[in-house]
Formats: sequence, structure tokens, C-alpha cells
Amino acid sequence: MIVSGRCSQSLAAALATDLGEPLVGTERARFPDGELRIHLDFDFDDGNATEHAIVVAATVSHDAFVELLQLQDALRETGVEAVTTVLPYMGYARQDRSFEPGQPVSARAMARAIATGTDRVLVVNPHEESVGDFFEVPCVTVDAAARLADPLSDLREPVFLAPDGGAIGLAETVRDAYGAGTTDYFEKTRRSGGEVEITPHETDVGGRDVVLVDDIVATGRTMAETVDILAGRDAARVFASCVHPVLAEGAYTRLARAGVEAVYGTDTIERAVSAVSVAPTVAAALRGTE
Repeated sequence: MIVSGRCSQSLAAALATDLGEPLVGTERARFPDGELRIHLDFDFDDGNATEHAIVVAATVSHDAFVELLQLQDALRETGVEAVTTVLPYMGYARQDRSFEPGQPVSARAMARAIATGTDRVLVVNPHEESVGDFFEVPCVTVDAAARLADPLSDLREPVFLAPDGGAIGLAETVRDAYGAGTTDYFEKTRRSGGEVEITPHETDVGGRDVVLVDDIVATGRTMAETVDILAGRDAARVFASCVHPVLAEGAYTRLARAGVEAVYGTDTIERAVSAVSVAPTVAAALRGTE
């Protein structure tokens, strides 16, 4: 059976179809003090199989995180023997180390909490693959970046450009899935606070379509600066693509104003730009870990 967090409903439904599993309904309510209460709308006493359940829940907010823990516990309470947790997007994954003395490793703290209610975890494109090591149960990281090639068509001599060297593998994955083009990246140096200096690489983008590829687009500020640089180098069309379309703080408007032709994301976070589903990739990973 498939159980969906509130922020992953379309992905959970697609997974249920791909895997041929029933989709469990979930009712949510709040106590007067704001506490969340979960109820699984499924007849567990009617001979339905309760050996294994899959929870699909992107932890995009504090509420979503608490909801995931409650969903896991509700399944245990009904007698489900094995629980698999799919994290389409794992919040706090970018806090994978203590940046200054006195700060937590938040990704580790969240992973430990999630691990208490599950038998295994699948995480889609965590910001750092090493985040999977924080879970105290088996964890598989799933690379769904190839799905970002699906909405791209008729590109002119495309360049798949990563915003920094750390994301070049994502750009190569999308390029390979598209079947043509070259890859490159921008040098990015973080100065103080939120100030980032972007140094162009030497790829000639003149007259060529450029696809900017990253795992996450949060505020879109760095990507918008990159678009400005590309415009100065006479790039043709510029597309923005990411696995996780966080799109906070007016990011979409910022990118549109910078001149991005289109923004494409997946349904790891359900947004208007979620042009493709990671369900086939996640379904294949689930089958491979059975």
C-alpha cells in the first residue's frame, strides 16, 4: 500500500499506479493548540494486506516533517510489519555539517528521527549523497535528474550548464538523456553572507540554447545572475531545470524577469513547473530494493 504525505499526493498516486498498490486515504485535523492529528482511511480489519507499506512524503516544511513521523507511527499502530519511507525531497539536507561551532548537523538529526519509524529509506537527489549515511536504517539515494530531459525538444546546439562544479554530474545526466549537446559549469565563490561571485567559464554559448541544471532552485538569485552573464555572451534561449523546484521568495518571477524561456522541475516538490514525474525512477528503485 502507498500512503501519501500532504505535499506528495500526485507522486504517491503515480507510484501506486506504477507499482499496482492501493493508495491509502489520509484525513488530517488540528487540535485547538495547533497540533496535527492524522487518520489513515483504510479498512485494516477487512483482510487487506498489511505486511508492507510505503510512505511518500516530501519534508518541505516543519508540518510536513511532523506529519511524516505520524504517518509512520500510524502504520506501526495498525500492525504493518515493514515500512519504507520515500523522501522525494528531504528538508534540511543542505545542513549536512556543522558550519560553525555550536551549530547542529541538522540533516543528521532529521535522518535519525525518520529512521525510528521505518525499515528503509529512499531519498531522491539529496543535496549531498553522503546524507544517506545519516540514516540508521538502509538508505538508497535515487538519481532522477534524467527525467529533466523529457520536456526539452528542438534545442539548438545545446549547452547543459551547471551553476558550479559540484553539479556538473547532473548536467551530464540530463545531456545524456537528451542525447546531444555539451556540458560545462560556472565557477562560484561564496564571499560573505549571501554574496556570491560568479566567474564565467570559457564555453562559447553564442547563438546556442543553454539549459541550466541544478538539484535545487531555491530563491533563484544565483541562477538569475547566471542568465545575465549568458545574455552578455549572446546565448540564444535559456532554460532552467531542477529536480527540486523549491522556488521560494519570488524565484519564478526573478527567473522570468532575467529572461529564462521556461522553468522545468519534477514532482518531488509539487509546483506549477513540475513538468515531469519521478515516479518511474522511484518505482524502479523500489522494485530493485525488494
